[in-house]
Amino acid sequence: MLLRGLSYRDIVFCIILTLSILTLSACEPRLPRETSEKEISKPNFVLIIADDISWDDIGAYGHTGIHTPNLDKMAQKGMVFNNAFLTASSCSPSRASIITGRYPHNTDAEELHWPLPAEQTTFSEKLKENGYWTVASGKWHLGPQVVDRFDLVDEIAYAAPDNASGGDTWPRLIKEAPEDRPFFMWFASWDAHRPFPEGELPHKHTEADLRIPVYYPETEMMKRNFLDYYDEIARFDMLVGNVVEALEDKGVADNTLILVMADNGRPYARDKTTMYDSGMKTPFIAYWPDQISQGAQSEALLSAIDIAPTILHLSGTDIPETVEGKSFHELFHSPEAAFREYAFSEKNWHDFTDHGRTVRSKDYRYIRNNYTDLPATPTADTVYDPIWEERVAMYEKGELTPLQQIPFIAPRPAEELYDLRSDPLQLSNLALNPDYQDVLVKYRQVLDNWMEETGDFIPTIRSLDEFDRSTGEYTPNRQRPRPSKMDMYGKHGAY
Repeated sequence: MLLRGLSYRDIVFCIILTLSILTLSACEPRLPRETSEKEISKPNFVLIIADDISWDDIGAYGHTGIHTPNLDKMAQKGMVFNNAFLTASSCSPSRASIITGRYPHNTDAEELHWPLPAEQTTFSEKLKENGYWTVASGKWHLGPQVVDRFDLVDEIAYAAPDNASGGDTWPRLIKEAPEDRPFFMWFASWDAHRPFPEGELPHKHTEADLRIPVYYPETEMMKRNFLDYYDEIARFDMLVGNVVEALEDKGVADNTLILVMADNGRPYARDKTTMYDSGMKTPFIAYWPDQISQGAQSEALLSAIDIAPTILHLSGTDIPETVEGKSFHELFHSPEAAFREYAFSEKNWHDFTDHGRTVRSKDYRYIRNNYTDLPATPTADTVYDPIWEERVAMYEKGELTPLQQIPFIAPRPAEELYDLRSDPLQLSNLALNPDYQDVLVKYRQVLDNWMEETGDFIPTIRSLDEFDRSTGEYTPNRQRPRPSKMDMYGKHGAY
């Protein structure tokens, strides 16, 4: 017997000591066996936004000529969304919509360069309130009133060496993220915005890589321009690869959801600022090792306003009532599930006055042009590029096809309807086709209902052009400061 030879006092002491140890052990907090520290920690989020890249100009979406190995790898190990749509094919309105989860006309920042007002609620500030370290780096373009919605705003000028060459800016910020807080990072690249500067890029494309849409003339100048555009996409891909590597080096890649997208389509006429898929459809890749279905593709219809509620939901943060989107988190595990029936987008002032609305389903796109007296002039950065001067000359000589002439034609049709099953590039307008009148009536009503539900109106006055439509020459006619909502929309306007 172990207790033989001990005094009564010693025996009592041993018993008390043993009971104390057992009691302390029983009271020690423990995690359930099925719950790990990784599971109870909040996930990190990185949103990477390209500038002016169309959805089908990435290898994962079928363009095998463009060098995007990092994005392609993310797609293989993550999830590709094949029907993700922006609410505006215009830089700052698109970004304002993403960060608020609201349609542009409800952000009060629906026209290019209009700053997001302070009274708007952003999902970054909600993450910040919930303990997240929040950072925005790269292109800002949201105005001064919402800088405080992030812990740090690191605005990078256009083509700055560290951002343009894929230096250490974004990896450095990841490295500096606090160890005791989850983080959200809004990384906004300038690639592939015009002008395309000369210099060393990670990959040089050749003419064999080209795939130019039929609505562009394939001149030597246009080919060289497209190759420059491709080279900038390759640089964006390198930036994305740097981010993934930095997350892995920090040991947080498995607990970080990366979303990669663009703010609008490629910077060419009939793409950027238009309401076609080439302007409104965005590449959208989700990468979150071991947390989402790897290598999956989802055909679910998404809107950019759905990003905010999805991130907020996954972070355990309350979703503000101002948000007009809905969380698509369930698609990460059920990519085949249905989500939206329609995606709505809009066109407002971008260098030149214009106004239009569109609704997209999986089968059709319906477009309503409200300023039919004006041609579909592209952005100013396209108009003052030499490729536009060449195209104007070709138009005047009658050397363009009907599709290539569209940016010069006025009046425009008030309505456009495209059957995406037979016409995915939206080249043949069926609005006047008698066989599609029932479809036309249906989509008119769908768009009307959405406008009424979201408080959307056609402006009673127009913001003036800021550039000459033929030469791109700056003409400071636009009203600054901007007109009030009352001036723009009248007493019944949306606020």
